[in-house]
Amino acid sequence: MNSIRSFIAIPLTSEIARAAALMTKRLRENGDGIKWVPTDNLHLTLKFLGDVYNTEVPQVCKVVQQICEEHKPFQLKFSGAGGLPSIERARVVHAGVQDFSGRLTQIVTQLEQRLAKLGFKPEPRDYRPHLTLGRSKSRKANDSVIQKIQNEASKELGEMTVEEVQIVASFLDKHGPTYQVMNSVDIG
Repeated sequence: MNSIRSFIAIPLTSEIARAAALMTKRLRENGDGIKWVPTDNLHLTLKFLGDVYNTEVPQVCKVVQQICEEHKPFQLKFSGAGGLPSIERARVVHAGVQDFSGRLTQIVTQLEQRLAKLGFKPEPRDYRPHLTLGRSKSRKANDSVIQKIQNEASKELGEMTVEEVQIVASFLDKHGPTYQVMNSVDIG
């Protein structure tokens, strides 16, 4: 039985991905100690599954399908750079995501509950929607990057309609992860 490192995500529109890439370009500097996410790999993670046996993938897809059928497409707004756990101690550099309808949070909550019944470990923390742009290789981003994050705190990236959710396989190699969509499920 083979296992596949997997996650569930919302793909970005090309406009949002382009705006996020431009924000990353403004934040980046040589030797900043941040592993920046390549534009092609940008996505909005709903749930990281870890290693999933290939025999479990159909069950995961079925759960995602059932949840997506219960919802209608919805809007998300992307704006402002930030850091997690905080700007001052940023280990993750991100763009903010605003979920005015509450549907994103509802979908994530349903995924957590229903996938836990299949044996997937629930997240210990509440879901905080964010678009990961980079991760610090050390304890936190350096002061120069932190200042740039603060300068980008109110920059708008745009809005998009969420119409699908993807189940994605992640393959790690020396150049970083490459992603392959295993299944795409329409919302509604």
